[in-house]
Amino acid sequence: MKINTAFILCAGYGKRLNPITLSKPKPLIEVKNKTLLTRTIELIFSLGINNIKINSFYLPDQITNFVRNHKLRNKIEIINDGSEILDTGGGIKNMIKHIRGDNFLVFNPDTLWDDNYITTVTDMIYFYENNNLNNLLLVTNKKNSFDKNLKGDFNMKNSKLVRESQNLYIYTGLQILHKSIFNDVKNKKFSMNKIWDREIKNFNLNGFESYQNFLHLTDLSIYKEIIKK
Repeated sequence: MKINTAFILCAGYGKRLNPITLSKPKPLIEVKNKTLLTRTIELIFSLGINNIKINSFYLPDQITNFVRNHKLRNKIEIINDGSEILDTGGGIKNMIKHIRGDNFLVFNPDTLWDDNYITTVTDMIYFYENNNLNNLLLVTNKKNSFDKNLKGDFNMKNSKLVRESQNLYIYTGLQILHKSIFNDVKNKKFSMNKIWDREIKNFNLNGFESYQNFLHLTDLSIYKEIIKK
């Protein structure tokens, strides 16, 4: 099993970063003179993955122009959500039609990805392949988060993720999936939470822990704090 494709989710409105995102899609916001999308692409190529699919919907021309001017543009394909935004799950399902392999990574670019994640993600891919999984989410303990207001998404027990009243682990914005996980989903527009909750019921939502400092552009106030660092 060789994973050679990564998706980057770039269709969202980024409303919590208004007014910046009124004229610029969130992935093109710069932190220390580098866009969030550039950071994500650089990590993907550092992992040896050379096939990138980006979905777009909001201000798509800016995403298109960014890719057109990228030095590795021939390895990046933009796939538009279409006439309506498809949400996270729908966007991924729509992109699956454009790949050959069965397994792929999915990145949310609003995390500040960098080369410090190379070892973590490499180990995550090995864990996914070695355990013959069909899903694996990268999570981190809330203590590693720059944004101390973030609530946890999951708890983790023996690498299985569950949701409880108090959750210690935050979803970092990276997952590995097998395309078959969408086989029984008929909806065109849906959140990945629908898939995750189904897998939790089947005791089959898998987690891999990151120990990196977690920087995430949650909203405008966090953005202003991060750029002051």
